[in-house]
Amino acid sequence: MFQNYDIIVVGAGHAGCEAAASAANLGSRVLLITMNLQTIAQMSCNPAMGGIAKGQIVREIDAMGGYSGIVTDKSMIQFRMLNRSKGPAMWSPRVQSDRMLFAATWREMLENTPNVDFYQDTVQGLIIKDGKVAGVTTGLGHKIRSQAVILTNGTFLNGVIHIGEKNFGGGRMAEKASTGITEQLISLGFETDRLKTGTPPRIDGRSLDYSKMEEQKGDDEIVGFSYLNEYKIRPNQQKSCWITYTNDDVHELLKTGFEKSPMYQGRIQGTGPRYCPSIEDKISRFAQRDRHQLFVEPEGFNTIEIYVNGFSTSLPEDVQYQALKLVPGFENCKMFRPGYAIEYDFFPPTQLKFSLETKLIDNLFFAGQINGTTGYEEAACQGLMAGINAHQKVKTLEPFILKRSEAYIGVLIDDLINKGTDEPYRMFTSRAEFRTLLRQDNADIRLTEKSYRLGLASQERMDKVRAKIESVEKVKSILSATSLDPEDADIYLESVQSSLLPSKQKAAQVLLRPMVGLAEMIDHIPKLKTALEGFDKETLEQAEIQVKYDTYIEKEKELVSKMGQLEDLVIPDNFNYEKLSSLSNEARQKFIKIKPRTLGQASRISGVNPSDVQILMVFMGR
Repeated sequence: MFQNYDIIVVGAGHAGCEAAASAANLGSRVLLITMNLQTIAQMSCNPAMGGIAKGQIVREIDAMGGYSGIVTDKSMIQFRMLNRSKGPAMWSPRVQSDRMLFAATWREMLENTPNVDFYQDTVQGLIIKDGKVAGVTTGLGHKIRSQAVILTNGTFLNGVIHIGEKNFGGGRMAEKASTGITEQLISLGFETDRLKTGTPPRIDGRSLDYSKMEEQKGDDEIVGFSYLNEYKIRPNQQKSCWITYTNDDVHELLKTGFEKSPMYQGRIQGTGPRYCPSIEDKISRFAQRDRHQLFVEPEGFNTIEIYVNGFSTSLPEDVQYQALKLVPGFENCKMFRPGYAIEYDFFPPTQLKFSLETKLIDNLFFAGQINGTTGYEEAACQGLMAGINAHQKVKTLEPFILKRSEAYIGVLIDDLINKGTDEPYRMFTSRAEFRTLLRQDNADIRLTEKSYRLGLASQERMDKVRAKIESVEKVKSILSATSLDPEDADIYLESVQSSLLPSKQKAAQVLLRPMVGLAEMIDHIPKLKTALEGFDKETLEQAEIQVKYDTYIEKEKELVSKMGQLEDLVIPDNFNYEKLSSLSNEARQKFIKIKPRTLGQASRISGVNPSDVQILMVFMGR
């Protein structure tokens, strides 16, 4: 019934979908196995993609030829570029998605991808031969052979759902948990632990009074995620989100359910996400606050279902409902389904190589929440990288690794492998040392050529990047060559409260001023408008960023170069850390466990001090 596959991907969430797509597009024969073909790419929590740092990740996935950016653009109902008031390193695209259209678009794209086969079944175990994975066994009793397996199990591994005093097995509401894999991996020597996440109630949008809420409209300009010219809705087609707030009455009513809360009664053992706490956790941890913000988010164009972002909870259903009715605008609300918490198994990611292959079993890869992350975007980028590296491994090619200085994806994987995590890991811009280099606007310039050389990014993408780079350089040359007289620029400079020109100055020099923007200069200075006629907005914006932030960019590049010297010092695979008596005990234990590839990696391991790295460097030199 089944052919032998190059790669089997277990799970069809965001990680599994990207893994299947990247491996197949590189030329591997892929089987995507999921417990339910109707829930491929399901948005289990909020119907949105992107946000702070997460938006950068989606653009990186797209720049490399992944599908998440395209799917998101095709299914958006609202677009916003967050942090526009800050520097470009902080700009982060975010899209409100049509939940059903998002999943349908993902499935359509996968079905149109050559080399991807689908099968609906439960994977209960792995076929292991001589320390190497050789396929999977399924709930229907099939043994399906492959050269590599990627596990992207999400929250399904021994998942338990909690609502008040009720709890039952499940990987998502109304979907059963997956059993067998964890137990087998433990028997093979893997460490495992439990994490928790949660989701808020879903509400009938017809029962809400939006006049009591603040409207949050989308941007007038829709940039989107994909660097390709994909279909996007027009600004006037966007649906609004809404903002409302909890209050003391809501908090007091929620507290009446604490005695039945699985979190406070110890029935939940897993650690929850620090940066996305439940509403009961918020009112306990931030008792001094008399209100918390709630985002009222539509789930799509053709549904009345509403997602109450900020009200994640596992309290009893009646408590959830009565508390919501005290929120402004929710007085007559009708609940579609209650919020719940879910507890699930994960495997501390220090057990992985940088390729996301496990250290214990060859050709076995982990991606997504099985590695302790939270969020669609974090999962998707791991899936992309696991798919690439599984293909590389079965084709006996070198692994594809992104450095911290090259991508947020590199930061995420480096953090997971070196530091591990004991709580759901979420990406933030603050986790990256090189934020000025890792912007959302230049992900294509950073990554498309790397992916093109690998064979994943298309010729179309490469041609677009080359044209973009060429156009940006032309604009920068024009700005550096064009002299502005005081009479050219002073009226504009005065309007933005910038000092007048004392004499002729190059346009590039004027652009360095804090209150000055290139688009405004072009609008108000005819000489510049003529010189830059014909260049599109994206090119002009990219050129402006490079001119304005050139000093910061160069400083970061110098820092990358200095730190790169440690990255080039490779530690031998058989290095004996036991003989280094001068190492701290913690550093020795971490080095033996993690087996860092380079001195740079060794320096970033949690608990390792600079003196430990110096000792290691000295002994390597000997």
